[in-house]
Amino acid sequence: MSLNAVVRKPVQPVAPAREPQRRLQPVARPAVRRKPKLAYALVALGGALAIGAIQVALSLAITQDSFTLAGLSSQQRELNLQTHALQEELTGLSSPQVLANSAAGLGMVVAGSPSYLRLSDGAVFGTGAGADWTSTVNPGGAGAVSNSLIVKPTPTKTATDAGATGQTTQELPPAITDGLPSPTTR
Repeated sequence: MSLNAVVRKPVQPVAPAREPQRRLQPVARPAVRRKPKLAYALVALGGALAIGAIQVALSLAITQDSFTLAGLSSQQRELNLQTHALQEELTGLSSPQVLANSAAGLGMVVAGSPSYLRLSDGAVFGTGAGADWTSTVNPGGAGAVSNSLIVKPTPTKTATDAGATGQTTQELPPAITDGLPSPTTR
């Protein structure tokens, strides 16, 4: 046999025998804990207090704004009511019935038949006579329809006393001091 035919096996090194290590080892000296810095604690506490103060201030500002908004809404509602009342009064005062009564009070009369003027030569067509002192329309007569928008003027009081003035006072409802008034029952 030849040397070439022999297979050589590599020699494996022998591992040294290990001794099992202990998993728990005694602590020689405890680790030194560092003291927390006082400055960091004060900064964190100051930041938390600042955030709380800002939240309270924003809450108060929002609450104040809601009261302001409620006051302005109430004022707008009152102004809308006043505008509506003044518009109704204006509508009543500009009605044809009031205008006719005012004209009759001033002595104006309605003319009977109209007259026309031709501008090209200045000719008058129609009766050409003026109106007489009796009106053909009586705005306050028996055929007049009542208008709820017409406010009848209240007569002013004459001053009988030396200290009295010509102003009239409105009748107001009784003041409510102890809740809503209730009817008396037996």
